Amino acid sequence: MFQKITEILSELTECSVPPEEITRDTKLVADLDLSSFDVVNAIVMFEDEFNIEIPDDKIADLETVGDVEDFLEELKR
Repeated sequence: MFQKITEILSELTECSVPPEEITRDTKLVADLDLSSFDVVNAIVMFEDEFNIEIPDDKIADLETVGDVEDFLEELKR
């Protein structure tokens, strides 16, 4: 799952940040320079990729890649 998350996020940075440079501690906004629009796009892509639905009120809690991975893992259970 982590690999797919990093691929999606790298795609959103237009590959300015390669997937192999993204870690669990990478911050979506501060480190990847994602806009709020990019974050929403990432959420939609995660929902499509993993066949899940992420509640809107949880999006603000997803600050790092690790937060995203942990939350998606929890939803998949």
